[in-house]
Amino acid sequence: MADPLPFGLHIVATPIGNLGDLSARATEVLRRAALILVEDSRVTGKLLKHIGATTAMRRYDDHSNAAERGRIVALLHDQAVALVSDAGTPLISDPGYKLVRAARAAGAAIH
Repeated sequence: MADPLPFGLHIVATPIGNLGDLSARATEVLRRAALILVEDSRVTGKLLKHIGATTAMRRYDDHSNAAERGRIVALLHDQAVALVSDAGTPLISDPGYKLVRAARAAGAAIH
């Protein structure tokens, strides 16, 4: 059995277009994380189905507020949580930067 993922927030880039472009490392993180934060579960659900992952998903998007960020940050000290956007790398043009900033302030690991 593989070693567990380190606790904290794992930033995962997703393919833009071809699901086959997902990296092996991203696949492993998405399969092994305790939770995946997603913009749209329908979009990420297709990706997870493609790689055979059954990881739980929770919405994290422009409508997520500070209280929700706080609840997520609390998980990072004892769980591996992945953050994805619908396509590309989270943080470039989505609210992921707010979560990373809050996680850093709380001393959580960012991977």
